[in-house]
Amino acid sequence: MNYIFYFLIVISIVFGAINGRLQEVVNSILSGAELSVKVAFSLIGIMSFWLGIMKIAEKSGLVEFIAKVIKPVTKHLFKEIPEESTAIGDIAMNFSANALGLANAATPMGIKAMEELQKLNKNKKSASNAMCMLLAMNTAGFQLVPATVIAVLIGIGYKNPTEIIAPTLLVTSITFLSAIILAKVFEKFWEPQKEND
Repeated sequence: MNYIFYFLIVISIVFGAINGRLQEVVNSILSGAELSVKVAFSLIGIMSFWLGIMKIAEKSGLVEFIAKVIKPVTKHLFKEIPEESTAIGDIAMNFSANALGLANAATPMGIKAMEELQKLNKNKKSASNAMCMLLAMNTAGFQLVPATVIAVLIGIGYKNPTEIIAPTLLVTSITFLSAIILAKVFEKFWEPQKEND
């Protein structure tokens, strides 16, 4: 990826010099760097707030409550997971973080859930159905409130950043349901193999 960005920058500078617009290229680079710093600072506040909320939810037992609420769904989607497994709580936290648009916060929770699912996995050399389902759900990224996108829009000075909520909810709902359906369909075709196979 670094090579691609390096290539794009070099090509921009070369073509800017050829067309006599090198000063405009340099100005764009500098204004882009300034904007990226503003966006980064606007993200720090909202990410800190939501990560703090998630930590409070974990300590107060809200995560366990969410895990109990979504247990009927998780029992159906993740049939391989025992009811007492901590993976259900980790999946609930991951889902909650994604739903709030906190992809950066969802990642460590998703990794923790995967580690718990790997402990339950009978074949350590390939992903279990539960692991594939979690990955599909996580990649689809259902979002009730796209907090990160809203923070970026605020950072660049967008006048009405909350208007992104309805389209994001619609699109992520469709992708989320599609991911679950496809994971369940493919589950029928590829049965988990035993480790000695």
